[in-house]
Amino acid sequence: MKIPFNKPYCGEKELELAKAAMDFGHISGNGIYTQKVHEFFETRYKFKKTFLTTSCTHAFEMAVMLMDLEPGDEVIMPSFTFVSTTNPFIYKGARLVFADTLSNYPNIDLDQVELLITEKTKVLVVMHYGGVAVDMEKAVALANKHNLILFEDVAHGIDAFYKGKPLGSFGHFAAFSFHETKNVSCGEGGLLVINDEKFVSRAEIVWEKGTNRTAFNRGEVAKYEWVDIGASFVTSEITAAVLYAQLTQIDEIQEKRIQLRNRYQQNLTPLAEQGFVRLDEIPNFATNNGHLFYFLVETPALRSGLLNYLNNNCIHAVFHYLPLHKSPYYASKHDGRILSNTQKYADCLIRLPMFYELPIETVDYICDKISAFFELTK
Repeated sequence: MKIPFNKPYCGEKELELAKAAMDFGHISGNGIYTQKVHEFFETRYKFKKTFLTTSCTHAFEMAVMLMDLEPGDEVIMPSFTFVSTTNPFIYKGARLVFADTLSNYPNIDLDQVELLITEKTKVLVVMHYGGVAVDMEKAVALANKHNLILFEDVAHGIDAFYKGKPLGSFGHFAAFSFHETKNVSCGEGGLLVINDEKFVSRAEIVWEKGTNRTAFNRGEVAKYEWVDIGASFVTSEITAAVLYAQLTQIDEIQEKRIQLRNRYQQNLTPLAEQGFVRLDEIPNFATNNGHLFYFLVETPALRSGLLNYLNNNCIHAVFHYLPLHKSPYYASKHDGRILSNTQKYADCLIRLPMFYELPIETVDYICDKISAFFELTK
């Protein structure tokens, strides 16, 4: 049997709460389990206000609706990220300015970012790759200095921290993902975090299709009606119930995933010391949340060979992002800068299986096969 790259976690509690949501009789959204999810994040991580959405993509779209960007406004973001980060800004007619990653970790290079800021720059997007924090003191300082909206892409970063403060609590906005590949999941789902009070009232309206329904439900208006732009961002109560079930088990889930990641790191350190692979370097201001495990090899050809070898040995390992600045859609719009670190990660990065039910012994087997491959290449 092939070892999968990912297997969504689902226990008895997920099924129990999904049924409870059905039995409760309100499953269309913004009910008891949606509120429980909001309360979890606002209590545990001290986020100012949260909105559960149907996807992380929709969390981004909702935030961009709140930004009131104009055509031609510039948004700086990493090229090494997922396309969901880009589309909401494109809808607004914004110009994307892609920054390179650091040489020692695939997070955005903030020193390079400052050189890219112009009078048209309105937003800085930082993505915490693998749940490892960007230098947020530097990011916040840049945003404050140049009066930018700071957006944290925390799709990978649940229960991860920068100097003891949770990721998602630094930016004006942050977006989490609960896609099936994430530490906690409901299949598809997202969360918009708003840390700036001035956006909260309008966010309630945008979240509810442009209506003041949330205020109506609180008894603040006699009827609800269409008052602004918006979309159908609210997820179902069944989805919220499954997610909440996983959130109640987050400490157990995190402990196991971190254990798996550490075992990979321990097992592959000898290969790194011999120069066959390069392991990641987590800075001392960041934590490991067990979202993924990756390493680099020297060349694209070597990566292809290793991926094929692992696949032939029933191990599903994968690469990751392709550079957005070189994508068929955006290449002609990019300013021509060479983003060499981004290209290195795109060409040479390998991700290994990572999921809650992955046995430690299977991690050892995977690492043994990787070692065997490099023995063959000597």
